[in-house]
Amino acid sequence: MRTTYVPPLTAETAKELQRRAIAPAAAMSEASHPAKGDVFLVGLDLGTNTSCLKLSPAGSREVVFSEIVPTVVGYAKEGIVENVLPGNAQVLFGEAAMKHRLYLRMLSPLANGVVADLAAAHDFARHLRQLLDVPMGAELRAVVGVPASADRAARENVCQMLNGFFPKVILVPEPFLAALGYRDEGRLGDPAYVDPVRNSMFVDIGAGTTDVCLVQGYHPTADDQVSVPFAGDKVDELLSDAIRRVYPDVHLSQVRIREVKEAHSYVGPMESPVTVDAVVGGKLRRLDLGEAIGDACQALLMKVFDCVKAMIGQASTDSVAEVMRNIILTGGGSRIRNIDAELQRLLVEDGYEKPRVQTVGEDYKEYVARGALAAGRQARENQWIALG
Repeated sequence: MRTTYVPPLTAETAKELQRRAIAPAAAMSEASHPAKGDVFLVGLDLGTNTSCLKLSPAGSREVVFSEIVPTVVGYAKEGIVENVLPGNAQVLFGEAAMKHRLYLRMLSPLANGVVADLAAAHDFARHLRQLLDVPMGAELRAVVGVPASADRAARENVCQMLNGFFPKVILVPEPFLAALGYRDEGRLGDPAYVDPVRNSMFVDIGAGTTDVCLVQGYHPTADDQVSVPFAGDKVDELLSDAIRRVYPDVHLSQVRIREVKEAHSYVGPMESPVTVDAVVGGKLRRLDLGEAIGDACQALLMKVFDCVKAMIGQASTDSVAEVMRNIILTGGGSRIRNIDAELQRLLVEDGYEKPRVQTVGEDYKEYVARGALAAGRQARENQWIALG
């Protein structure tokens, strides 16, 4: 099979992406954007478990398409009987793949937030492109969130994944895009509004990695970020291990483990018992999982606490007081019950002055892609990386 060459991300381009401040969209000239209708911007959050895709015409703030897709590819198993899979498909994606997973060889294109299987990732990118209905001949430009820890090889793999579907891309750290997406531009003139893009700390607790980033109005450098491979998937692993120790005859699938975690995760004191039904050998069993869930989530909280302390140490003395009042949790881990209050308590007990921790709320899956559109509207032409 012929491989298309993708030019590597040059040091000059990487430095430019890190160095340049993102100016308000209103301050940019009309000449910096192609004519509306000729180019469409794609905001893309490639998550280990779920990905978010948003589409907007260049020069417009209107979002004409938005979709959240499980990041999974399923290939038909050998010998599948005809008409078992819809349309006798050889490959399914997202929800369709999850629904028919018994008949598929399931692959996760990404692990720890980066491309793990390039062939599956390329197929997944093709699926994402096919979801986008744009006029014939229109150009699609994608701004893609990458983990704070993504190195040169990881970034080039993302380019390979998207090559052939999006001719130009920009890769930006996910926590910075989350801050842009969370920003309320309608309140920027309000003296009481604390702009998350101006001076904050974003903690993105995903599936594969936890990324902590100082956001201070410009693309963060390596010194402004820390990333650890300890996040939602690790909580699943710890919970699965605990269940096997207490109930050695119970074997819950990874999908079921994740469902239990998402429904009952918490930190701090256990407010009520957590019981989960499972079928073992055809018989219904009731499992007491409250302590196991709490312990697994507590391990994640302590890892987040360590990362936050490390980044506080990186903040300048002139900005640290404002940063402490604007610690924002996003990603799936931000939905763990009481995680904001418990992180704030730990900071207070450790002697930090007036910390304020909050979560972005239920729309956490959309903020990176939303911020990616904002970054694309404000990008200069020489910031785009041409693929192919």
